[in-house]
Amino acid sequence: MRIQRIGSKWAKTKVLQQSEALNELIPITNEWSISVLEQMLGELQMLYVKPDLGTFGKGVFRVEKQADNLYSYQLGTKLNTFPAFEDMARSLQEAIQGRRYLIQQGIPLLTYDSRRFDVRVMVQQNPKRKWETTGIIARLGDPSKIVTNCHSGGKAVSFDKLMRPYMTPSQMSGYKQWLAEIGLATAHQLQATYVGVKEIGLDVAIDESFRPWILEVNTIPDPYIFRKLTDKNIFRRIYRYHKSNNRRVK
Repeated sequence: MRIQRIGSKWAKTKVLQQSEALNELIPITNEWSISVLEQMLGELQMLYVKPDLGTFGKGVFRVEKQADNLYSYQLGTKLNTFPAFEDMARSLQEAIQGRRYLIQQGIPLLTYDSRRFDVRVMVQQNPKRKWETTGIIARLGDPSKIVTNCHSGGKAVSFDKLMRPYMTPSQMSGYKQWLAEIGLATAHQLQATYVGVKEIGLDVAIDESFRPWILEVNTIPDPYIFRKLTDKNIFRRIYRYHKSNNRRVK
């Protein structure tokens, strides 16, 4: 059986939403339309508009309603501001160019040294075909950009280092165990529908109250980000499982 890649973020989101426990951890997400954008922006103030098919944070917009009733969206480092919702929505519609997009609730991320960060949780089948959470690492975003992806200027950093200002070592250990359990639950939920899934990488936001949010799930996750960790045993295990999963499906 070949490793199954599920490209559509919307398809994966709908599968995870079938789990009551996981659905509570998913930001409000809808398919793109201007009417949905207006409704969500009125309720949530800040949103991310992202391509249904896409990787590395490319084509992701952050959309905001400002306190002075101005509207804005940012793509990469370029910020566009508009005096009315209709002007902003028209410009954003033109930028999307008819591609399939999603609108997702924006989560205010924790920061380290004034830079926002999120977390990648790696979950893999081991050689005995049992799911394991094999690694947790943080991604520290470029301060000029709206995404944390390493391909977009982000930097892979130890989760412990970035969380040290917020938690004691014992609290951090318990929190990492929670993230590991969320990863396992996500893997089992996805595999119930997509039986060929062997590895997943969860992108998890942690908000200011330390609530984790599943932003999206990558079914062909890059193992090499974990080479940045000081503990090289973590990467060695991840890479060993990665090779095992790829050999198994040939």
